[in-house]
Amino acid sequence: MPTIQLNHVSKTYDRGDNLSVHGLNLTIHEGEFMCLLGPSGCGKTTTLRMIAGLEHASGGEIRLGERIVDSQQAGLFVAPEQRQLGLVFQSYALWPHLTVAQNIEFGLKLRRLPRSERQHRLQTVMATLGITAYRDRYPSQLSGGQQQRVALARTLAVQPQILLLDEPLSNLDARLRLEMRAELKRLHQQCGTTMLFVTHDQWEAMALATRIAVMQGGELQQVGTPQEIYDRPANRFVAEFVGTPPINLIMLDHSTLFAELLHAYLRSLGETTAPLATVGIRPERIQIVPHPTSTAPALRPLQLKARLESILPTGGSWILEVSVAGQSLLLTTQQPPLQREGETLVITVAATDCHLFDTQGLRCELRALSTTPVAHATSPHCYQE
Repeated sequence: MPTIQLNHVSKTYDRGDNLSVHGLNLTIHEGEFMCLLGPSGCGKTTTLRMIAGLEHASGGEIRLGERIVDSQQAGLFVAPEQRQLGLVFQSYALWPHLTVAQNIEFGLKLRRLPRSERQHRLQTVMATLGITAYRDRYPSQLSGGQQQRVALARTLAVQPQILLLDEPLSNLDARLRLEMRAELKRLHQQCGTTMLFVTHDQWEAMALATRIAVMQGGELQQVGTPQEIYDRPANRFVAEFVGTPPINLIMLDHSTLFAELLHAYLRSLGETTAPLATVGIRPERIQIVPHPTSTAPALRPLQLKARLESILPTGGSWILEVSVAGQSLLLTTQQPPLQREGETLVITVAATDCHLFDTQGLRCELRALSTTPVAHATSPHCYQE
C-alpha cells in the first residue's frame, strides 16, 4: 500500500488569496488509518478530493507512493481512475435498479475481469461485510447500515490500494454509527488498506484513527495519535474542538477572582515558557472531595469551595455545572453527586491537569515546578463560595 504525501498543497476557487487549503504538509503512512478532523468548511473534504483527483491542487505537490499525481509546477495531473484508490461518499450512490450483487460487481465489470474472478471477489467481500443474505435485494429494500455496507463492499471489491471515506457514517442513526465504526476498524485491521477518513465527529476520529490530523481554516493545526491530540493539544482550537463536554477555558484577564486564584497558584509552581493567557481544564480532571484537606506542599492541588448550579445525568455519568469565584465550570463524575443543586461542594484542580496557552493561543509549559507551598483550604488562595 502506498504512502500519501502532500507537500505545500494549496487550493483556491477564485484565483485569489481566499484559500480553502493553505500550504498543507501531511504524510499518511502505508497501512495507516488517518482521520481528517475539523468543523465544516475547514478544508478536509477539499483535501480528500484533491487526493482522489476530483479537484486540481492550486499549488504544491501530491504523491501516492513514489508517483507524483498532482503538481502545478511540474504540469502533472493523473486522472482519478488511474490512481488505484477507492472513494466512499457521504451519499451511498448505489444504482437503484441493480441488486446488491450487481452493484458490487459493477466496478469489476468495468475492469473486464473474468467472470470467475468477479464471483470470487463478490462472495469474499460480501462475506467479509456480512451482507451475503442481501445479494438479491435492491437498495430500496435495505436499511441505511446495510446500504453503507454495500457501498463499502463495492469499493473494496476492486481492491484499491488506498481507501478514501468522506463522512460515510453521517446519515446513520447512533446505533448504526457505532456498529459501522467497529466494522471499519475491523476491516482496516483485516485488510491493512491505507485509509483516509474525513469526519467532523471527534469521537468517531478518536475511536477509528491510528492518527488524527486536525484542520481549521484550511490549515493543519496538529497531527498525532488520538491520545496525543486529547492529552496535549497544540493550541486552544484543538483543545476546544476535541472533548465532550468541552474543555473549561479560563481567561487570565483578572475578570474573575477564580482566574486570579488559578494564576497565583500556577505562578507559585514555576514560570511558563511563554506569556500565559489562558488555562484549559478538562471536565473529568476536576475532582470532587468530601471536605478540604491539608496535604504535603509539593504539587498540592488547588482546593476551592463551589456552588452546584445544575446536574445533567447522561446515563453512565453525570455532568455538573458549578460556579466558583465568579467562574462557571463543567465537570464530570462517574458517581451520583451527593449534593443537590444550590448546595456547596469542594473541588480540586491540579497543575498537572492544566493546559496552558499563551497570548497567541499556542501551548506553553511550566519551566520548572517549585516546591514553594501553594494554596490549600485555609490559605488566602482558597475561595469559599
